[in-house]
Amino acid sequence: MLEIGTKAPEFCLPNQDEVEICLRDLVGKWIVLYFYPKDNTPGCTTQACDFTEQQPDFDGLNAIILGVSADSPKKHQNFIAKQNLGITLLSDEDTAMMQEYGVWQLKKNYGKEYMGIVRSTYIINPQGEIAAAWDKVRVRVKRKKEGVPYEVVHVEEVRKQLAALQK
Repeated sequence: MLEIGTKAPEFCLPNQDEVEICLRDLVGKWIVLYFYPKDNTPGCTTQACDFTEQQPDFDGLNAIILGVSADSPKKHQNFIAKQNLGITLLSDEDTAMMQEYGVWQLKKNYGKEYMGIVRSTYIINPQGEIAAAWDKVRVRVKRKKEGVPYEVVHVEEVRKQLAALQK
């Protein structure tokens, strides 16, 4: 993971429409940059739908939401159409950006080791610095407080942190 206060690594990646999106072009905006494993999988779909649902709140905080995976722009287009998403998805097929951001890591599943994307989120401030970071994100976590069950939604945590950073 990148440390808070460090400069965010530069990137230029194609979005779902094969339009190149570069960090340098977003200077002056808050950026919510989230990395996820794969389009059209349960957790990734929930996360993308949660960000889409709360996009007006992020717009009100002058923030752009960018999702990044190793899926192709064409797969992103299909994912957006199927789930009616309103966010921008970037394609890092060679994983170079994910490696720079520290989210391409060795993972274990059923005793097998492989390289993959660790679900992570960064908030980048208008000066291009890492302002907040979450790694090994769980999209929704069920908890109990005083015996009452409730759900912690990662996107809400990100929005609240973004609002706090802007005060």
